[in-house]
Amino acid sequence: MAEWDAIIVGAGAAGLMCAQVAAGRGLRVLVLERSKKPGAKILISGGGRCNFTNIDVRPTSYLSENPHFAKSALSRYTAWDFMDLLARHGITWHEKTLGQLFSDQGARAVLDALLAECRTAGAEIRCGQAIETVGYEDGLYRLTLEDGGHLTAPRLVIASGGVSIPKMGATGFAYDIARQFGLEIVPPTPALVPFTFADDDLAFMQPLAGVAADSIVSVGKTSFREALLFTHRGLSGPAILQVSSYWHPGEAVTINLLPDGPEVLGWLKAERQHRAKAALKTVLAEKLPARLADAIAASWPGTMAGLSNKDLQQVADRLGAWTLTPSGTEGFKKAEVTRGGVSTDDLSSKTLEAKAMPGLYFIGECVDVTGWLGGYNFQWAWASGWAAGQAL
Repeated sequence: MAEWDAIIVGAGAAGLMCAQVAAGRGLRVLVLERSKKPGAKILISGGGRCNFTNIDVRPTSYLSENPHFAKSALSRYTAWDFMDLLARHGITWHEKTLGQLFSDQGARAVLDALLAECRTAGAEIRCGQAIETVGYEDGLYRLTLEDGGHLTAPRLVIASGGVSIPKMGATGFAYDIARQFGLEIVPPTPALVPFTFADDDLAFMQPLAGVAADSIVSVGKTSFREALLFTHRGLSGPAILQVSSYWHPGEAVTINLLPDGPEVLGWLKAERQHRAKAALKTVLAEKLPARLADAIAASWPGTMAGLSNKDLQQVADRLGAWTLTPSGTEGFKKAEVTRGGVSTDDLSSKTLEAKAMPGLYFIGECVDVTGWLGGYNFQWAWASGWAAGQAL
C-alpha cells in the first residue's frame, strides 16, 4: 500500500489550499516544494500586502480557451469563503480599488494561516524536494526525487504554477508532466506584463519614466480604465498589465489619456477661442501630469491661437485615441502570471482531474485559466485547490 493517499507538487496558493482541504477529509497528504520555503509568490503579492481576492470575482474576469471552465470551481468556493478562512486566524483586510482586498497584517499572515490550516489538518509539507521523474504503474504514481528518494500515491496533484517570474523558481514542470501523460498544452505566454516599445515611441516615453496617468487602455474590443505608467522600456501600470493579457504580437493598443474629459476636439477649439494667448502645454497641464503635458505639447509650440484645426485634430488624437504598437513585452521575467497552460479540454471542470488519467490533477496557474489583475488569480488558486481537495 502507498504511504500517501495524495501527493501535491507545489506549496503555493493552490497547493496549500488543496492540501488542507484533502487532509481535513482524512487523507494522508504530502506536499513537495522545490524551493526552500513555501508560498514565495504569496509573500511578494500586492507589494507584500497580498491582494488575496476580489469581491467582484466572476467567470468573465478570466481568460481561457473554454470561458465556461472556471465557473464550477469559482461558484463552489467564493471570495467570501476565503475571507472566512482568514477571519478564523484573526486576519482583517481592506478594499483598495475595484474590489481588490488586501491583508491588513500583510502577506506573511496569509501564508501563515494557510500553513496553520495544513498543520491542523495533518498535511505534511517538505521543501527543497525536486522531482526527477514521475511514472504510473498499477494504479500508483511513482515519484523519484533528485536526492534519490522514492514516493508513491494513487493520486497526484500538480500545483507547480506557470513559468512567470523564473527567478522565484518557476519552471515548466507542470507542462512536462501534462505532456508525459498525453494532455494538451495551450502555448504559454506572458500575461499581466509591461509593454516594450522601440524607436520614436520609446524616445517619447523614456524621459517620462515614472509618470503615471489615469487612462483607458484598449486592445481590440477589450478596455480597462486604471493608471498607466511610463517606464524606461515602455509602458506599465495596472491598465497596461490588464490589456496585456488580451494582446497578441503585432496588435495596436489605443490609449485615452482624458477618460473623464470632454469631447476632446471641441474642448481644444473652445480653449483656442477663449485662451488664444495660452500655450498648449499650459492648457494640457490642467488635465494631465505636467511632464506629460509638456512632452505632448512639444510638437506644437507657440500659443493656442497659432494652432490650426488640423493641429488641434492631431492633438485630440494623441489625447483621446493615442494608437501605438508595442514591440513586445517584458516577458516571463516580469509577467505576474502565465496565460495558457494545461488545456481545459483534458480536465474535469468539477474536480480538475485529467479525463484520461485517473488520479492526476492540475490546479492553479498551470491550467489554462488566467485572471485579471486584482486578486482574481489568487481566487482561482483557492477555488481550484478546494475543488481538487474535495475530489481526491
